[in-house]
Amino acid sequence: MGTIAKWFAARARLGAQQRTILGLGSFLLPLLVWCMVSYVPFVWHPKVVVESPGGVDYFQVGMLVDKAVFKDEVANMRAANLLLPQGKPANPIYLPAPHEVARAFYTAFTAKPEQKDLPWLHQSLWHSIQVIFWGFVISSVFGVPLGILSGTYAALGRLNEPFVEFFRYLPAPAFGALAVAILGIYDGPKIAIIVIGTFFQQVLIIANTTRKLDATILEAAMTLGTRGLKLLTRVVVPAILPDLYRDQRILLGWAWTYLIVAELIGTSTGITWFITQQARYQHFDNVYAAIMIIGIIGFGSDLLLGRLGRRLFPWDRSQDHG
Repeated sequence: MGTIAKWFAARARLGAQQRTILGLGSFLLPLLVWCMVSYVPFVWHPKVVVESPGGVDYFQVGMLVDKAVFKDEVANMRAANLLLPQGKPANPIYLPAPHEVARAFYTAFTAKPEQKDLPWLHQSLWHSIQVIFWGFVISSVFGVPLGILSGTYAALGRLNEPFVEFFRYLPAPAFGALAVAILGIYDGPKIAIIVIGTFFQQVLIIANTTRKLDATILEAAMTLGTRGLKLLTRVVVPAILPDLYRDQRILLGWAWTYLIVAELIGTSTGITWFITQQARYQHFDNVYAAIMIIGIIGFGSDLLLGRLGRRLFPWDRSQDHG
């Protein structure tokens, strides 16, 4: 117990083994809860799956009914001296068990779509990744320089940040109809929503990161005659680069959160279209699998970027926790 207590001490530095164990635990604990809800009948099983209809004419094998309804029908059949229905506790159709979702990870890539004109899952995923990529690239091309300028020069920051601060509170999906009217019904408005959702946050976060740069570094550089573009490219940017890189990793995650809303604008496409179609056919195992695939791609890319950051900025100790 003493060793475990040390792990959870305030600001305790964790070794590689401890971080691995706790990282695995962060996934295993929710999985354990999901397994308990799915496989242990007395935890939470509000439905009954009919195994034998007995004398109930509208019961069918595999049908899900409420426990109260099943109990009433058992009582009715007993009173009428008819064959009693048989069933076992079950969860609603919208809560598939872990093994069903695991199977869907495979079948979603191998099973043909319900309709011939619908894209496969891998095609939908690739389309969504392209929307994320272009939306975030466009946002960064404008947001990163503006954030650095605003954080370096107080006058520029005061000139644009009040409006940026105001605009960031406007919900990006609210511009969906306008984006469709201007950019059409295909990928243009979807990319625009991701740009709107990340650009203004990007400017403010990067400006704040730039302001954290030690003022003595700037003063020393200006004393030596460094001005203008050289001050930015040779002093400011190199000094904040590790923090800027980490900010971009966080902002990329925000871009993924706008994906589902963005893909509902105009023509439904990408992973959102796949999820919508699977929900329509009540294939909730495929729905869960698709949602988890989004998480896996996002989390996996963040891990790769974290490893890349440790190689690019070995002097930055904060990357150890990225």
